[in-house]
Amino acid sequence: MQEIFNKYINYLEVERNASPYTVRNYTTDLLGFFQFLRDKRIGSLKEVDRHTLRDYLSQLMEEGFVKASIARKLSAIRSFYRYLLREEIISTSPVATTSSPKLDRRLPSFLSIEEINRLLEAPDLSTPQGLRDRALLELLYASGLRVSELVSLNLEQVNLDTNEIRVWGKGSKERMVLMGEPAAKALTDYLNQGRPGLLGKKGSSALLLNRYGKRIIERRVQRILEKYTNIAGIGKRVYPHMLRHTFATHLLDGGADLRVVQELLGHASLSSTQIYTHVSKSQARKVYLSAHPMAQESKTNDTSGRE
Repeated sequence: MQEIFNKYINYLEVERNASPYTVRNYTTDLLGFFQFLRDKRIGSLKEVDRHTLRDYLSQLMEEGFVKASIARKLSAIRSFYRYLLREEIISTSPVATTSSPKLDRRLPSFLSIEEINRLLEAPDLSTPQGLRDRALLELLYASGLRVSELVSLNLEQVNLDTNEIRVWGKGSKERMVLMGEPAAKALTDYLNQGRPGLLGKKGSSALLLNRYGKRIIERRVQRILEKYTNIAGIGKRVYPHMLRHTFATHLLDGGADLRVVQELLGHASLSSTQIYTHVSKSQARKVYLSAHPMAQESKTNDTSGRE
């Protein structure tokens, strides 16, 4: 099994061009599954059937794993068995008849306009790191980038003449994302005044650099967010993907078309974007008062003094 596993990981990295994050998660999830098989004294992948998988899922639930984690582990196993079928190592997949646990549909967390403004204003623009951090935060909010997309950006992907960024997202799919003037200005200031100080005498095509002149990594982005969340006095945990949620929510609250937001986010399916169609209570009230005929009549009556 070890040899097959190594070939599969190589397939993910080379042929599928999976992100390091995906490879890491699949590796962890599959190693956990293999340990379960060893504990059950199952020595061959051909011995695994749907009952084996159900036992594994039951064990995960007993160990306290949440539905989302179980679904992710099953997704990794499903991908692995698709590879085994493709390589003709097995003839049938036990995962084909095993369904993922039904996930609870939760609305994504996002920041209010007032909170995002405080966050964006938090960096100290007198330092190269502060200029970088302002550009980083502006890009996450203005463009809806995934953090993996953000840290992988190179200089040549950014066009400040058109305020566009060429991005390679999940599955190496290319898309163009936009940025507004505040983000473009923050990025221009960083490139002119901040990046040279971080780069020093080194050479790098990476857009966002750490203090050593190397490409910034995802963990560092999370720490940057934690730092400015505290400075801005935002009383909640803020993570990179929350700014992507905020980007989509604010666009839709502002009247953007759902399919346009889908394109900007790089979602393959419209259903992935529809979770953002919730609106704030204030926005819902505003739309109701301006659109519903009885609400308009009530507003007019209130103005004339009628009960």
